[in-house]
Amino acid sequence: MLVKELYLDSLHFEESSLAHYIYYLLAEQKVSLDDNVSKLNFDQADHQKVAEMIQSNVLGFHKVGIYSLKMNREDFVFIFAVSEQEAIQFYTMTYQQPPLNCHKYSLDYQLFRGKEVISFRDMRREYESFPAVAGYYTRG
Repeated sequence: MLVKELYLDSLHFEESSLAHYIYYLLAEQKVSLDDNVSKLNFDQADHQKVAEMIQSNVLGFHKVGIYSLKMNREDFVFIFAVSEQEAIQFYTMTYQQPPLNCHKYSLDYQLFRGKEVISFRDMRREYESFPAVAGYYTRG
C-alpha cells in the first residue's frame, strides 16, 4: 500500500491522528505520497508539533456521528450530530418532547435508500450543517 492510499483512507475514515502525522511527514519531506507505507516512521515526527496540529484541527476534521433516537414504540429518527447530547437537544427542540432513548450507530452502517445501498458516512456528505435529520425508520 502506498502512503497516498493510507493518507486518503485516514481522511475518509476520519482518523485524525494518523492523517495529521502523515501530513506532517509529507510537509517535512520525510516521505512522499508514492512511497510504500513501510517507509512511514512516526518517530521522525515532532510529536509536540503534531499534537498542536491535531488540537488546532489543521486538516479540518468535523467529528459528526449518527444517532438513533426512539420516538415511540415503532418509530425512530436518525440524527447527525457532534455528540449524543447535541442529538437529544436537537430532537427535543424539533419534536417538542424528549426521545425515549438515544443510541450511537457506526457511520459505516449500510442501509437501503430506495433501490441503492448507502452508508451513513456517505449520506453525511450530503449535508452542509449539523445537527440534521438523516431519516426515519419504522419497525415492523
